[in-house]
Amino acid sequence: MESKLYVGNLSYSTTEDDLRTLFTQAGTVSSVALIKDRDSGRSKGFAFVEMSTQVEAEKAISTFNGYHLGDRELKVSMARPREERSGGGGFGGNNRGGHRPQRGGGKRY
Repeated sequence: MESKLYVGNLSYSTTEDDLRTLFTQAGTVSSVALIKDRDSGRSKGFAFVEMSTQVEAEKAISTFNGYHLGDRELKVSMARPREERSGGGGFGGNNRGGHRPQRGGGKRY
């Protein structure tokens, strides 16, 4: 059974410890992953919290969806599996066979 929660509308100053402390009120927290921008390291304003059981996950949703943490109203729901990114998603992109430009690598002389 799924027990991973999506927690959205977080203040950028919210920490993983803040979330762990809060969600412990609903049961045992298995993990907390605050999603950060890979370039700046700043929070993106959402996280994933994994509870130890389905029952605890449901309790966390009913307790904390709409809960005010700081100046924000939390959005808490069951996490959905990550969707595959495709070239054409209605955004005018073209499918280039999954080719991604390389980042970094190689010495520069």
